[in-house]
Amino acid sequence: MKPPIAKRIPHPHELHGDVREDDYYWLKDPNNPQVIQYLEEENRYYDEIMRPLEKQTEQIYQSMVDRVPDSEVKIPVQHGTFFYYSRLDKSKQYPIYARKQAESRELLSEAPEEVILNLNELAEEDDYLSVTVQRINTDHTHLAYLENRDGTDRYTIHIKDISTGKLLPDRIPNVFLYGSMEWSRCGDFIFYITVDENQRPCQLWRHRIGSDVESDKLVFEEKDETFTLYVSKSQSGKFIFVHSMSKTTSEVQLLDADSALSPLQLVDGRRDGILYDVEHWENDLLILTNEDALNFQLFRSPLDNLKSRKNVIEYDEEHYLQAMYPFRDKLLLAGRKNGLTQIWVMQDDKLEPIEWDEPLYTVSVLSDQDYEAAEVLLQYESLLTPKTTYGLDLLTGEKHRLQVAPVSGEYDRTDYRQEQLWATSEDGVNVPMTAVYLEGALDNGPAPLILYGYGSYGANSDPHFDPYRLPLLDKGVVFVTAQVRGGSEMGRSWYEDGKMQHKRNTFTDFIAAAKHLIDEGYTSSSKMAARGGSAGGLLVGAVANMAGELFEVVVPAVPFVDVVTTMLDTTIPLTTLEWDEWGNPQDREDYFYMKSYSPYDNVEAKDYPHLFITTGLNDPRVGYWEPAKWVARLRALKTDDNVLVMKTNMGAGHFGKLGRFNHLKEAAECYAFILDRLGVSIELTIPSPR
Repeated sequence: MKPPIAKRIPHPHELHGDVREDDYYWLKDPNNPQVIQYLEEENRYYDEIMRPLEKQTEQIYQSMVDRVPDSEVKIPVQHGTFFYYSRLDKSKQYPIYARKQAESRELLSEAPEEVILNLNELAEEDDYLSVTVQRINTDHTHLAYLENRDGTDRYTIHIKDISTGKLLPDRIPNVFLYGSMEWSRCGDFIFYITVDENQRPCQLWRHRIGSDVESDKLVFEEKDETFTLYVSKSQSGKFIFVHSMSKTTSEVQLLDADSALSPLQLVDGRRDGILYDVEHWENDLLILTNEDALNFQLFRSPLDNLKSRKNVIEYDEEHYLQAMYPFRDKLLLAGRKNGLTQIWVMQDDKLEPIEWDEPLYTVSVLSDQDYEAAEVLLQYESLLTPKTTYGLDLLTGEKHRLQVAPVSGEYDRTDYRQEQLWATSEDGVNVPMTAVYLEGALDNGPAPLILYGYGSYGANSDPHFDPYRLPLLDKGVVFVTAQVRGGSEMGRSWYEDGKMQHKRNTFTDFIAAAKHLIDEGYTSSSKMAARGGSAGGLLVGAVANMAGELFEVVVPAVPFVDVVTTMLDTTIPLTTLEWDEWGNPQDREDYFYMKSYSPYDNVEAKDYPHLFITTGLNDPRVGYWEPAKWVARLRALKTDDNVLVMKTNMGAGHFGKLGRFNHLKEAAECYAFILDRLGVSIELTIPSPR
């Protein structure tokens, strides 16, 4: 079967005296039957290419399924006398959310389980299900949750009476997928955030339980199209925080959770370039801000005089402070130092770090813990250590291990190696990488290697344990993550140096990482694959243009590859929100800088690696037409015989098909393609059960 060839219809874009030819612009219209026909042809071609790999795909998939534990139970989190948790049985696609009532954690084993939400039952109605935010009211009688069945960011609030298992008549549509719902403390009201026609969260509403949605009251509207709105509740439960956010500026208003009808109170008016977050502790408001502090400093203000500020700790540039966790007995702070996540305890006006044994790790404070907790739950993992939950005694400072996530099949951590590597980018900056591989994988020369990167929005790519990676590690595949600029692994400046007019640093960092891995003998260009999704898809897509010869395979998932066209189109969801990340191409300087790296605008008549591309028809973040147009142009111009496939999920969005086994199946297809092109035998050893 020959690959599909999309027709070309001239559609030039003219701006700033420049003309960009866009012959595949017509693919943007999902209501055009020819567009759907083309996507389906690409899917048939994908199926044809993957058919010879069906056995290998199934072997990889089964090896992953065999790594699924019989049951995964997350650590119960205490709220009053209730302990809330989720469990995922091996035969199920989705988790079951439950709780037990007990006076202490030690008595949980004797307490009966009460299921509060079974996603597997909800999923029986449709092929696609996403449930995100879940909130329990103060007296633990009702559960509000967000549900979506089409892959967009428009969710619906459902409210469940836990004692009867019945849904209330209240049904609130058009709610954003996260950060969008909180109860008042009395339990009579829910505050929620809806999206506009571009799926931008921008309106805060108040709903009285039992009333019609038409009678809901608009509390606040964020009218600046470069800002989004979200809500959160203070750790103490006393306040609901209303956050207005752009990529560079923030503003917070307070709502007394005990007085649902009270007006909002402004903490500090928005000022360009000033970001801040707030929390409530004792009789004060904590304010974490970047004002005069690149890596953020911490203040406290009396609730009755928010203009008065006192510095809590002395500012230290080496501490990148990112989150506050106030508890009755202690204040914890989370952030980064030396490229690693850190948790500090406030002790005598100083930050005391919690120490860990491994040189590479990721640690976090579990969310939604009770303000009154005497023991705080911390989650720890590394490339070799499964997710492990510790209890930290806030009075003594001692921590003890409560739970280790099960690993099905044989696993001996001493059989593997993790290490931190450093590459030197073209401007002399040292770029960190994390690597994990089987002991001896490098003994026979260059090994097959998968290099992953993201590098946008300040998001971090931290070390994590993945049991489904073990079958590939056992085949000698090396996994490396490049922590390129655009993330914030090395502090806030690491993010600032990888955005806007510095965006090319993200790509050159990744190229430097690939070259370092080749130069140091970890791999070779014929044995290396590059992976990235969404903004990471932009990363590997740009690298395919800039240095494609370094890779045998490139795998962009839901890739953002038509940068200029998308950033000019304000009718596309999220476009205006992204101007502070990428730039606004209505500005001449931004336009030409973005055009210089946009993967779609820089396709050339030259050889490209094998390409395995995915997208979703209902994706509100990266329109399916971006990868579709890119694929069409690549087919028309590339001069090699390498394989290029694109798979479109016709009923899903940005995150692909949901459900654990669906995810594993898609991952197995991707790995089968990669390993086949890298020349790796896919006969996998099935792990024996313990």
